[in-house]
Amino acid sequence: MKKITHYIFLCCILLVAFQSCKKDYIVGGNLHSAKFNGSTYEYLHTNHLFDTLILLIDKTGLKDEVNANNTTFFAPTNYCINNYVKKVVQTRLQLQTGDENLVFNFDQLDFPGLKDSLRAYIFQGNITRDSLNKYGTMYSAKDGEQRLITLEEDPSNTYVNAGFTERPKYIYITKIFGTRDPVDPDSLAALPESQRDVKDIIQSSGIITNNGVVHVIGNSHIFTFAKQPK
Repeated sequence: MKKITHYIFLCCILLVAFQSCKKDYIVGGNLHSAKFNGSTYEYLHTNHLFDTLILLIDKTGLKDEVNANNTTFFAPTNYCINNYVKKVVQTRLQLQTGDENLVFNFDQLDFPGLKDSLRAYIFQGNITRDSLNKYGTMYSAKDGEQRLITLEEDPSNTYVNAGFTERPKYIYITKIFGTRDPVDPDSLAALPESQRDVKDIIQSSGIITNNGVVHVIGNSHIFTFAKQPK
């Protein structure tokens, strides 16, 4: 009887844990404490996913701008910055020189020239999920350009088919080239790659620091919203 009681108790714990995880996963992004008692710059120091980003902030001298009051920072991860270094800068140089073995590294970047590139991820004001919708809002970044920020349902049927009652919603950040991409798939397919918008998902959203909000951009994003040269 004692073993049966123990088994039932264990099942209850697992069921509660599953339901909790399911609910949090629907919200979107990694599980985290929404409030961090420190500055945005200090928050970045708590996660090795931002080691390269911290170096970039230091080398461009933008720590104070990242830590300014009421600031939203869409934080590119180490992977995002490495994508830029290897897939854009290195690839471009290989094509220009005809040397496919040419290697370019992070410490060779022109850091003063990347100030505005990093400012493209810094926004005045607190941009949170409850202020967003699927149609999107244009927000002015500190580089003087605007970015489209949306909150959209996951387009796949994975979650519905798995028994979820609603699709999870994710924040997206988009750099628009010219005008917004057409919604119609055929019209989009006819649009040259160079004219298509760059849209990336936020993998973890709504981290509240003492000076603002942090949203973490998905690892597939290429820093500077650049497109890989071909």
